[in-house]
Formats: sequence, C-alpha cells, structure tokens
Amino acid sequence: MPPEETPSQQKVAAFCDLQVSTPETPIILDLPGETLSVAVAEAGLVFARPFKDIETLLALHRFAWLPLAGQDVDRRWVDALWRAWVDGFGEVDGGWAWHPYTAAERAINIVDFAQRFGLPGDREKTIDVLVRHVGAIANHLEYFGDHGTGNHLSNNGRGLYFLGLTLGLETVADMGAKILLAEAERLFGPSGMLREGSSHYHLLLTRNYASAWLMARRHDRPETKTLEAVTRRALEPLTALVLPGRFPLIGDISPDCPPDFLYCLLPDQDLNDGWGGLLREEDRACLQVLKLAAGPVSPAVLTADGWARFDAADWSCLLHVPPGGWPPMPGHAHQDMGSFELHRDGVPLFIDPGRGTYRSAGNSVDYTAGSAHNSLLVDGQDPYPANKPYYADAFREKIAGRPRLTRTRDGLTVTHSGFSRISGVGETARSLALTAREAVIADRIEGKGRHKITRRLQTPLKARREGEAVVIESASISVRLSADVEIQLSDGEYWTAYGTSEPCTIIEMTSIETLPVRLRFSVVMSSRDT
Repeated sequence: MPPEETPSQQKVAAFCDLQVSTPETPIILDLPGETLSVAVAEAGLVFARPFKDIETLLALHRFAWLPLAGQDVDRRWVDALWRAWVDGFGEVDGGWAWHPYTAAERAINIVDFAQRFGLPGDREKTIDVLVRHVGAIANHLEYFGDHGTGNHLSNNGRGLYFLGLTLGLETVADMGAKILLAEAERLFGPSGMLREGSSHYHLLLTRNYASAWLMARRHDRPETKTLEAVTRRALEPLTALVLPGRFPLIGDISPDCPPDFLYCLLPDQDLNDGWGGLLREEDRACLQVLKLAAGPVSPAVLTADGWARFDAADWSCLLHVPPGGWPPMPGHAHQDMGSFELHRDGVPLFIDPGRGTYRSAGNSVDYTAGSAHNSLLVDGQDPYPANKPYYADAFREKIAGRPRLTRTRDGLTVTHSGFSRISGVGETARSLALTAREAVIADRIEGKGRHKITRRLQTPLKARREGEAVVIESASISVRLSADVEIQLSDGEYWTAYGTSEPCTIIEMTSIETLPVRLRFSVVMSSRDT
C-alpha cells in the first residue's frame, strides 16, 4: 500500500460543487443485461436490489451507466444515487461493492463526472470516500502470478492513477503509472493487439490507455509520451480488425460498456460519438491526431499475434488463430481456432456470435465452445483442449503443437494438430479460397478410422433451403451455399453487447467419415450480384 497521503487542497479546490435539486421523475439506467427504471422513492433502495446476473449488480456499483448517459445525463440523479451509495456502502468492506476492479471503475466514473460537472453528494464525504478507494484498490491488487493475472491489474493501476492525479496524491499516482506501464508490456503483443483473444476487450483496453494518456498529458506527467506510444500501438491493429460490414465481436463481450460505445476509436469513426463525446475538446483533438497517425500494422506481425485479415475481390475475411493454438489463458478467448468472419460487398455473411453473458445457468449454448463458431469439429471435440493457467508451454506443445497459417494467392490455410489427442486423428487443415464469384472452404483431416465431422456456420441473414443447397440473402446480396453432405438449418443468436442478442441461422454439415478425408463447401454469388 502507498504511504498515507493527504489530498492536495489545491487539487480538491479545483472541483466545483454540483448544484442540483432533488430529481422529480424516474431515471432509466442502462446496465449490462438489463435496463433498470428507478423511481424517485427508490433511490435509496436500488443498490440492495437482487439481480439474476452478478455483472448487472457490479455495473450498478461501478456507476457504469454514468458515461453511457453522455453529456445529457440527469445530474440530479447522479447526485441522488451517489448520496445513496455513500450512505449505504461508503465504508470499505470485503463485499462486491469494494472489489478492487469495481472500486477502480467507480472512482474513475465519479472523478470523470466531477471534472465535467462538479462533485456529487456532500463535498467532504465524497472526498473522504474517494480517498478510501485508494486503499481498497492498492491493498488488493489483482496480481495472481505470471499465468493468472488478467487485464484487471492494469485497471487497478488506472484507478490509482486517476485518484492520485485528481486528488494530488503523488505517491498514489506514481504507483498507478508503474502498474499501467508494466502491464502494457505484458498485455499487448508486438502488433499492439491485446493478448486475451477478444476484439471487444481490445477496444476496452485501448480506451483505458487512451484515457490514462490524456490524463497524464493534462497533468504534465513524465510518463505521458510512453502512454501515448502504448495507445498508438493499441490503435494500430484496429484497421485490420474492422471489416466492411461491422466490427467482428470475437471472443468475450465485456459487461463494462456496449461495444458501439467505443466504436469512436475505430478508423473513420467520429470521435464525437460514444466515449469520445465525453472528452474535452482539446483531448478529443489530440486523440484524433493520434488515430490518424496510427497504423496500419504489418499483416505478418498481426498474424504472428493470432489475427489474420484477407481481402480478395469483394470479400473480406478475418480469422482468429491463437499463436499457440490453445485459447489464451488468462483471457477472454474462445475455442475458435481457425474460425472466421466473412463479409461480401460490405455485408456480414458469416459472423462470430461472440459471448454476451457470463451466466451459465439458463444458457443452452456454450458460446466459448468450438460448436458455437464457424469451425470444424471432430467427434464433437473442440479444436484444442481446455487451457489451464498452470500448464507449461512445453506441455501444451507435447499435447497439441502450434498451428501454422500460410497465405496463398487467393486465400489462407490454417493447419494444426489439435485433434491429434483423439485416437486415430492426425493433422487438420482448413483452406479458404476467395475468387470473384465464389468462396470455397476446403477441409483436410488426416488419420484413420471412422469419425464424426461437423462443420458449422452462423449467418445473421435470411437463409432458406432450395433443393440440396441453402440460399442466403439480404436486401443487397444473395448467395448459394452448397456442400458435399446434407445441410441442416436451425435458429440461433449472436451477441451485439453484453446481455443483448439478435437472431441468426446456424448452418450445420455433419457426417460420419473414414479418415483421411477431404471435404468442401462453397458459397457462390447469385447472378444478380455479379
């Protein structure tokens, strides 16, 4: 824990008081998985409400709805809910309200609001409670060793950094800076891509470091340039990640905020939207300059970090190929080795469904499993075994070696031995070839004996049978999917935010095959689109 420090009176005096009256009408709180209406009489009771999903409760305690409300947030309600929270939870304890990640998020959200509009609640109590957040975070840093520490530790540092700089606690600010910089080296790969296997979490961490850089710049800190470099590195892969039809949500979707709240960080997106709309004009201008200067990252470097982009004709494709084959641990990756998202003419054709809830109860689909992706399965098994943080790299290599990704003139090939743990199964290769009118996906499975082979696709478009083929169409494109086995259709869903889903169609091709075998399916554009 940092030494005892007293907040700087000069820093504290810079906060004006929030001059508001009591709210008169209900407020709608945008929480992960739930939209909550709170009546005036319920302000003091809302934090005691039960929720089906712990992430909804945590978001409430983090005041995660506050930045989502934008500049037009009802300040009367911020004041009322903050007073209620301080009265009910202002004393540090071991409960969820003071979990270090939750404490850091809450402190950042309240400090950001206070800088824009003024300190909510009783001034003296608010400062006192914010200071308590320092100990709650610093005494419980989320470090669990080299193989067990996720991105939470960096956010612990961000919380300390924001508190230290805004309250004039220099030692706390220094501690936060050290954590942020050390974690940046561990979290991001050479391409600047987050090592945790999730595109949304990459956006989230990019936002986190951008906010820390802008805070450092505002306070003329010595680490400003280093934080700027980290932010630029994190921005660079975004050019490759975003496809013409949408930003693919590969891996877990964070409950911290909806993905589209952070789309302002993407190339060619307006920084006045979403999170960018909360920034001061000077900060927004600086971030815009950095966005324009960033990237694109080298395709070879990005591929080495597990993400491969390929464009041909009017096709655009993104594959996730974890460098070791196994889903990163710790992290937010899925069993999506070789799974892909494919767009045509700017329309998402086959998509990654993401994962929009951490609740297991009531969910019939495991969205982390290979069966939920545009993947190939053998005997119902995931491409690689479940990863564990205590596995040594040598052990992983022995069980299932590293995958290989090779580029061809018209596509990509992913080769791996993840299924070799199954008796009688050898190397597997999946090739995607994209030409002007056609996309061909060919699979090669080595081995011996009879095995069940399953290939699945997820499309957000309308799909219907037409003879032995399937026609997939939108208002602007129509394609015909043909395969070497019977095609089955079923209803599914894909996630657009935590707790928010849209319907999709699951396309499945399952057969019993004698290995070795070669299989293929193709997608051909209809004549009206060529």
